[in-house]
Amino acid sequence: MGNSTFDFNALIKESKDVLKDPKAYFSTMKTTGGIAEPLIKAVIYGVLAGIIAFIWSLLKIGSLSSGMMGGAVGFMAIIWYIVAAIIGLFIGAVILLVISAICKGTTDFESNIRVTAALMVMMPISALLGVFTGINITLGSFISLAVSLYGLYLMYHGLTQALKADTGTSKIIVIILAVLLVLFTFIGIGAKKRASKFLEDFNSKNLKELIEDKQEK
Repeated sequence: MGNSTFDFNALIKESKDVLKDPKAYFSTMKTTGGIAEPLIKAVIYGVLAGIIAFIWSLLKIGSLSSGMMGGAVGFMAIIWYIVAAIIGLFIGAVILLVISAICKGTTDFESNIRVTAALMVMMPISALLGVFTGINITLGSFISLAVSLYGLYLMYHGLTQALKADTGTSKIIVIILAVLLVLFTFIGIGAKKRASKFLEDFNSKNLKELIEDKQEK
């Protein structure tokens, strides 16, 4: 990264490095230099995720295409993702700092916010693979779970390499979070299937018939 301008080529390289070899990346990443750099990085990831979500909405595929407001929601996704990236960066850094403290790692906020920004590389990837949610709810949920689990894998290396957290404690926390993710994913799949079935029933019957049918049961 340059001192006066943001180096996009460096961002591309760092994004590839953190995804391909997180252990090596986090072991050598800078943990100082101000918060402007990680903030810009988070915004860029948010913009990319928003653009991808918008494209899916235009093609009428993905999670945004089934919404009541359709393309309008897709366009607003760009703004939403940018805002979410900025808020998520700071909230995520605080959460990571707490986890790092539990794992006897550094509690320096700047270090944690830089690791958090690096982890946000998963944001556009999640948006890209969100297309599968529009194709099949179950498939989309499992792909989303896989993305989240890989994000935890990256976080583990961020904790142990960049933040110098205890390896054993970090592993335990990541495993607990992974189990919770799997649990909530299966609960979510069941809820989505019930909601989908309800909508199918609603579309196949008029409101009066649906209410009467539910009352009889």
